[in-house]
Amino acid sequence: MDYVSALVPPVVMAAFFIGLVVTIVKSQGGPNKAKEDAVVDSALSGAEAAQQAPRAEGV
Repeated sequence: MDYVSALVPPVVMAAFFIGLVVTIVKSQGGPNKAKEDAVVDSALSGAEAAQQAPRAEGV
C-alpha cells in the first residue's frame, strides 16, 4: 500500500498541471485577445511613463 501513497501526489499534481495547460491554451486568442492586449499595452505604457518621469536628485 506504500506504493499507492507514494504515487498519488505526483498523479494529482500532473492532473492539475495538464488542466492548467489546457485552460491556458483554450484562453489564447478568441474574443478575449483584444481585451488582454489592451491591458498589457496599458501596463507597458504606464511602466514607461513612470520610468521617464523626472526624479528628485536628493532622494
